[in-house]
Amino acid sequence: MLKKVAILANGGDVAGFNAVIRGIVKTAENNGVDVYGFIDGYNGLLKNNYVSLSTAEDGRAEGILHKGGSIIGSSTNANVFNYKVVNENGEVEYKDLSDVCVQNIKDDKFDCIFTLGGDGTQKSARDFATKGVNVIGVPKTIDNDVACTEITFGYNTAVSVAMEALDRLHTTGETHHRIMVLEVMGRYAGWIALEAAIAGGADVALIPEIPYDINRVAEKIRNRQKRGKNFSVVVVAEGAKPKDGEIVVKNKRENGEGVDNNKLGGIGEVVAKELEEITGLEARNTTLGYMQRGGTPTAYDRVLSTKYGTKAMQLALEGKFGRLTVIKNGRLDDVSLEDVVGNNTKIGAVSGNTKESNIRKVTLDHDLVKTARSIGINLGD
Repeated sequence: MLKKVAILANGGDVAGFNAVIRGIVKTAENNGVDVYGFIDGYNGLLKNNYVSLSTAEDGRAEGILHKGGSIIGSSTNANVFNYKVVNENGEVEYKDLSDVCVQNIKDDKFDCIFTLGGDGTQKSARDFATKGVNVIGVPKTIDNDVACTEITFGYNTAVSVAMEALDRLHTTGETHHRIMVLEVMGRYAGWIALEAAIAGGADVALIPEIPYDINRVAEKIRNRQKRGKNFSVVVVAEGAKPKDGEIVVKNKRENGEGVDNNKLGGIGEVVAKELEEITGLEARNTTLGYMQRGGTPTAYDRVLSTKYGTKAMQLALEGKFGRLTVIKNGRLDDVSLEDVVGNNTKIGAVSGNTKESNIRKVTLDHDLVKTARSIGINLGD
């Protein structure tokens, strides 16, 4: 019988973190289960730093449904299976400290750990499951690239922010006869760029799954000029790349093996400069950046996050561990974490976009791709 559970939020922040936490806490309280939260994701689990969560009048989980970010923090550099340690002599080495985390869970008498995060977070969750930890994952990422689910929480809010930015850029582009480029997030999956382009009336959408030919993009813009439209709106995912080219890497981090140390950014400027040179129109780039992550969640994300949180707690009450809450065929469901990681079974390897990874990418036969092509959005191919 469950008595005590804990939540950790990991990876980049998204709108909806707190709504998931609230859903778990309220469901737990209605079933007599105490809930705690580890501070700053897997870092908190390693350091055994946690706080009580409740929806009582003075509780930490009271009044958080509409709040962005995470009331228990998050971490983007905490692969505890290959953790960066600085020794006394100043040398850096990477150690598997997962057993410390397992012992903390046992000592604290937590019956289940809820992991709120993306593909890397859920890979670590699966690895903890192999060590005997009762774990249940909830899929989070604005990139919408977690395998086995149709949508992640935080994604809808990110698309809505990108859409609003496109609405504003559209008027500026039309007024000054410019090409307006908007760079959005999307390392290896172009869901944000594609859906925002459709919602925001963009003329071009460049996504990681379809390497682009800049001349085909320029041809689209010239055709618009011939029809008297001397401006165009282009959406570019940060992971988009030209045919026979590479993604633009802004800098590299040192977070050890098993994580993606590339920090992307800059493709929007590259595309804007090339289009200006080819078409003769002035081009301006706007990089939306962290605006997509922060702030109040949309109604859709509040509902989705609450559904995910309550489903996760219900799975725990039923003793169904090693699972991920998902939306499948439009309905709330759950799948094994083994299915989520696919062939990426090596302990400690959490990075996406490898041949073993199982992240969800846009397919060429997806309805969004078909819709975009039908209404004349150029995808760079």
